[in-house]
Amino acid sequence: MKRPGRRTLWIAAGATLASLALLTACATAHLRPIPPRGPVPASAQISIQSAPVPLDPAAPGRQAVGDFRYLGGLALTSTDTSRLHGLSDLVVSPDGTIIAPTDDGDILRAKLLFGPDGRLSGLGEATLKPLLGTNGEPLQGKAEGDAEGMAQLPNGPLLVSFERDHRIWAYDEAGRPTPAKAPPVALGDNEGMEGLAAAPAKGGVYLVGLEAGGIWMCRLTIGCDELDGLPTPPPGYRLTALSVGPKGELLILHHSYIPGIGSRIILTIVGDPFFDKAVIGRLAMGPSTTVDNFEGVAVVPRADGSWRLYLLSDDNFNDRQRTILLAFDWTPPK
Repeated sequence: MKRPGRRTLWIAAGATLASLALLTACATAHLRPIPPRGPVPASAQISIQSAPVPLDPAAPGRQAVGDFRYLGGLALTSTDTSRLHGLSDLVVSPDGTIIAPTDDGDILRAKLLFGPDGRLSGLGEATLKPLLGTNGEPLQGKAEGDAEGMAQLPNGPLLVSFERDHRIWAYDEAGRPTPAKAPPVALGDNEGMEGLAAAPAKGGVYLVGLEAGGIWMCRLTIGCDELDGLPTPPPGYRLTALSVGPKGELLILHHSYIPGIGSRIILTIVGDPFFDKAVIGRLAMGPSTTVDNFEGVAVVPRADGSWRLYLLSDDNFNDRQRTILLAFDWTPPK
């Protein structure tokens, strides 16, 4: 082998130093402040623009999918910030307050607005703020802040599940988190705990849905047990969200995307997820309807015994996708 000359050695040394500098920069990148990617008011208040969307673009007069009556839908954007993207779950209170986490570690709070006909018409009183870490500082980058699931425990903390750095945190009213129990399973980098749901009749108990389909029952400080006999994702689908009904019914959302065809979803409602596990309702939507990467589902009970269902899509910060919020009314079987 020919011995390298002095000039060759200097070039090699320079290349090595450059590589080391690049590796150091990559290793410390997660410690830097999150790039704003657009203006966010200092008060964190933002305006949200809402464009109505039809249930079926090819049949604008269509107002139902089976037993599910369409109560309006919106495509959401904001001229105040470019961070209103990646909304990956939602919690909706009876007073119309909506809370949604994002893939980049933010949390949206807003009020749902309705027209005189009761149909969904917009979002108001919106704020967008960073989720905090255990050190009280905003989460840094996607590796720390990729939030996927959210659930509000009755009279308790707000639970948020994260992927990449797989964990569940319980946030108190001040927005400070403490670790909560998570299923003891190995998870892929971008395949984690997509669904969270609080069990209303079981204090401190919550359900965790894994993207591959497994559903676990967990307690804040005790541990988790896997539930069997519940619907699993059909071939080509993945679990993207969980929610619960007023009597403990479990809603399981499955999503599929096929390039060149589009998105499909199946929402399955299980009457009693702990015992008989019978399916009492099913909403299926395909590419002919307004459907996208739906990753959030929430239920608000109504005075007449019906439910108001909300579906929220995660646009993945992708210009070819949209942040869509849909509303449906459905009456459970007697």
